[in-house]
Order: sequence, then structure tokens, then C-alpha cells
Amino acid sequence: VQLQASGGGSVQAGGSLRLSCAASGRTFSNYLVGWFRQAPGKEREFVAAMRWSGGNVAYADSVKGRFTLSRDYAKHTVNLQMNSLKPEDTAVYYCATGQQIWGYVRRADLYSNWGQGTQVTVSS
Repeated sequence: VQLQASGGGSVQAGGSLRLSCAASGRTFSNYLVGWFRQAPGKEREFVAAMRWSGGNVAYADSVKGRFTLSRDYAKHTVNLQMNSLKPEDTAVYYCATGQQIWGYVRRADLYSNWGQGTQVTVSS
């Protein structure tokens, strides 16, 4: 499966952006699909994830209540709606998918397929 991320950009603090991750090729409904981000000089960190089939969504504490992950079944994409953005949200955002159990949803190293990153810049 190949992933294509889009929707990054530059906004002021308090603004919103919507990222999309489109999948091509075969996906498996029980696979996880998620978003991670990496700021300069920092490690890649978990943002949000769900199964392609839908259901529960996991969020990092830093984005809970501001970001919403959803699934567009018709377009075979997952979307990350980011509201109330903060300068500390500035990073390159990556979508990823892989077969893993829910308990390891935050483990970037266990995701097998990654899309290219998309830059999100939030100015104060």
C-alpha cells in the first residue's frame, strides 16, 4: 500500500488545517493508520491513529480535544482536522499504516508503510 499525505501549510496560532492521507493499493481493515510528526531536532512522535475499518481513535495528550481523526470510506482516506493550532504543533507530519495490535498504536517503529511528510507551520 502507498500513502499520499497532503494538506499542510502555514497558519497563525489558533488557526486550523486539515491533513489528508490517501491510500492506494490494498489495505486491510484491521490495519492501523495514523499520523506522526517530527519537529526539527526532535524524535518522531505519535499524534493520532485508528483502524482503517474505523472504531476507536487514539490521540496524543498534546492534541486531544484539538485534533480529530476521521475516515472517508468513499475516498479511502483518513483526515486529520487540526484546530486551535499552537506554535508547538509545527512539524513535518507523516501518515503511516501497519499491522499491529492496538496496544502498540503509539509505536512508530512498528508501522510498515509511510507516506511522504507534509509541513505544518504555526506562527505565533
